Amino acid sequence: MQTASWSVSLKRVERKSKMANTASLKKEYAERIAPALMKQFNYTSPMQIPVLKKIVINEGLGMATADKKIIEVAINELTAITGQKAVATVSKKDVANFKLRKKMPIGVRVTLRRERMYEFLERLVRVALPRIRDFKGIESKLDGRGNYTLGIQEQIIFPEINIDAIDRILGMNITFVTTAQTDEEGYALLKEFGLPFKNAKNDK
Repeated sequence: MQTASWSVSLKRVERKSKMANTASLKKEYAERIAPALMKQFNYTSPMQIPVLKKIVINEGLGMATADKKIIEVAINELTAITGQKAVATVSKKDVANFKLRKKMPIGVRVTLRRERMYEFLERLVRVALPRIRDFKGIESKLDGRGNYTLGIQEQIIFPEINIDAIDRILGMNITFVTTAQTDEEGYALLKEFGLPFKNAKNDK
């Protein structure tokens, strides 16, 4: 009974901590980031200020055509990392050269919005990225529409993954989708959220 009670108490603490992180990020956006962007880009209306709409995490798993268990493992890992159930992505057509049939699972994906988006962003910036060996910052090339995709080579940078329990190293792409009209505005928004761009120190 004591163990069960302690477990419930721990979950409550973790839940309160996540809520605090989410609330702090939302508050920081409203009180610091949004006013800073409005001043930087001379917006005439608050509606022009870019916001972070969603974060999409994708894992492409071409090797899954030979081993279907890879998809199941990847779903479990990505679910643990993001706190939201991951889903399999499937091929849209047959590709004979790769022994690929239409609707065959070839990857996994999670789309995060609102609270879970902020929770993941907080853990990515403060915990996961600093765990990369010899980390010196991330590249700053956006997609021309204010969105940014970050490539992660190893899922083990996330503390939710037990390195002793994994069968293989898997990478992923993390896409930050914003309402920014330009790359300059998207970059400014993501930098204010704490993404450690390599050239951020030279932007002042």
